Amino acid sequence: MKRLIERGLMFGNLIEVASPALIERYNRALEHLTGKRTALEDLHIDISGYSPEVGDELGDHLYLNQNGVNRQFILLTTEQKTAPLLGAKFSTSRGILRQFIEENEAQLFALTARDAVAGELVNSVYAVETPERLFDIRKVVIEADTTEGTVRQAEKLGALVDRFQSEDDAWFDDVLIAEMITMAKKTGDVTRNPVKLRQMEFEQQNFWTAHFGGLYLFRGMDHPAVIASGDKTGLGKLPIKYTFDLNDRNQIAKFFEFNDLVEPIVKARGIDAAAILRQKMDFIVVDAAQEAGIDLSGATRADIRALARRYAGQLPEEFHGLQELLHWAEDGGKWPRITSDHPAYFYTLRAADHADRDLVNMLLSELAPKDVRQLFICHKELFYRLYAGWSETKKSYVADFLHREYQVDKVGTRKALFGHDAPLADDGTVPREDLIERVGPWGAVRR
Repeated sequence: MKRLIERGLMFGNLIEVASPALIERYNRALEHLTGKRTALEDLHIDISGYSPEVGDELGDHLYLNQNGVNRQFILLTTEQKTAPLLGAKFSTSRGILRQFIEENEAQLFALTARDAVAGELVNSVYAVETPERLFDIRKVVIEADTTEGTVRQAEKLGALVDRFQSEDDAWFDDVLIAEMITMAKKTGDVTRNPVKLRQMEFEQQNFWTAHFGGLYLFRGMDHPAVIASGDKTGLGKLPIKYTFDLNDRNQIAKFFEFNDLVEPIVKARGIDAAAILRQKMDFIVVDAAQEAGIDLSGATRADIRALARRYAGQLPEEFHGLQELLHWAEDGGKWPRITSDHPAYFYTLRAADHADRDLVNMLLSELAPKDVRQLFICHKELFYRLYAGWSETKKSYVADFLHREYQVDKVGTRKALFGHDAPLADDGTVPREDLIERVGPWGAVRR
């Protein structure tokens, strides 16, 4: 993993905490939440305040996420909103934390100027002993306050101020006035600078969880289903009609199609589909080269394509399926019939433009794991796990590629791969993409 860390591909964009004042605030919050403290003088934290260094020190990398549910968090600065979430157990957690910070940024900026803000993503489930318990997770509510209870005290002070202003004899109530003065010393003037965090709830319909080997729950669909990364037979009976695993390719393809969740890359407007297909083919060549023991040190795109020509007969079906599609896209060749049984099928798709596109792209990256760029962008947990088992030559090539091609323009790369442009103006013609729209991605799945 050293290559990834050195290139900012792992533990990148964490927030450094080095000043004694911030370390003390972190310790107050840590003790408030967990009863523990750190002796470290500098550390790095993610969006939730989790620190890999503290996890090592405590021998517990779930110190802010016991049982993998109801994640706790520590905010020292609003700059944490740009940091990643390490060790995520639910795909929605980082988005929830970021939205909470952005919606309350002014208030959090003021609060973290004096103290740490500690809180929790609360749902009705405190442990998921069985897969069935995941279906009890319906919404997440954020609870947060400073370690000194500034928000709670401000609410109390606000109520006292209202009482003081509404009661006729309040001017003569020395106890009330003294209590207001005492609280105001901690909270400031809440009438001019109200200290209040917006109460936020988040519905949890469709999400991924790391529990039970990895599960994708799609409940808020016309045709709901659970898709398991591992063997579905060990999940038992679930309160949903369909349960699939990654071996159920035809059923997953139908699930995508029936719910309008995906589109073929060659249909997507505003992207260079041929360039994306070529890059996917390069990654498949790299994977085949690893298995053949070929050294890829310093390999360029020209070198990879030379390998593809030299070993064309030995390359897997994924490569040849994408090559046929590339011939169609670039040269007007014969339309390839790539069914959901074909190993290349899921490499040819991306999420359509809908609210769950990130979740669908995450699942597609698991169905097409040789596309290491999509895997890194959409499913880092799986990327790191697979990376650990690769040969040194593949590790070196992939780390260099991601550093060179992705790190320099993350936003641009994501937009090129997964962004959705508005439809082009209709010039009266019927483009080839409309044929795909009528027959489904490859004609393999019918409504």
